[in-house]
Amino acid sequence: MSAAEEPRPLDAVLEVLDLAESGPDTFVGGSLPQLHGRVYGGQVLAQAIIAAQRTLEGELAQRLIHSLHGYFLRPGDLEAPITFAVERLRDGGSFSARRTHALQEGRPILSMIASFQEVQEGIEHTEPMPVVPAPEDLPSSVALFDSLDHPVAKFFYRNGAFDIRHTGSALFVAPAPEPEPTQALWMRARGPVPGGQPEQRALLAFACDQVMLEPVLRAHGVYWRSKGVSIASLDHAMWWHRDVDLGDWLLYVQDSPTAQGGRGLGLARVFSRDGRLVATIGQEGMVRLPQA
Repeated sequence: MSAAEEPRPLDAVLEVLDLAESGPDTFVGGSLPQLHGRVYGGQVLAQAIIAAQRTLEGELAQRLIHSLHGYFLRPGDLEAPITFAVERLRDGGSFSARRTHALQEGRPILSMIASFQEVQEGIEHTEPMPVVPAPEDLPSSVALFDSLDHPVAKFFYRNGAFDIRHTGSALFVAPAPEPEPTQALWMRARGPVPGGQPEQRALLAFACDQVMLEPVLRAHGVYWRSKGVSIASLDHAMWWHRDVDLGDWLLYVQDSPTAQGGRGLGLARVFSRDGRLVATIGQEGMVRLPQA
């Protein structure tokens, strides 16, 4: 395939995150294609962040998201537009808070509260990044999907906006050799990411949703294509500690401390290539396995 024919899936992601204003504190966006027929949770979460950021005006526009808490309430319809209604909860001396509801046909599919802060000096410490193999020494998800003659692999090769490189076995085509509730992986966008920190931080929310529940699957000896597995994101929490760059490699250090009642909890600490802890993420999901 020539360079001109190479897929550019990141362009499609950036386009769907470019919301249109449809009224006071109200925005509208579309959805990316998905094999499972419903809106990808990371997409609607990132769009909700972008919508909230758009309501920070004047001097407040310099404030950056530092935390969010969101609930995925209903599956989203790929064919229906998504309306993002933002409520301005507070604008204080250093922090702003916003609530965003993502709506389809008047019903919420996501409800999110986010907090934004001015860039400020303060105390600082950080957990050190663990020693793992470099991404250049690990197999690429992009190369794997390109090598497989399967419609699912071809879909992800043409539509996956990120290169993912597990430090151990990946869960794309087979379960892990040994079940365990931990993993580490590198991730980088498949192309330059324009814009500043508002766009970068929203894109991190988009990216992380695709791997947050992998430690739960890994712990139980299943993988993404295991027959009879049912998975859905329920809620999501994120904290951004430092600036992020999705155009460079980010290391996700992940674990799942618990699963019960058809729910599993995934946690991730995200490090920049130079060893800074840039984000911490938690997600609970519905994970139902076929009965033996």
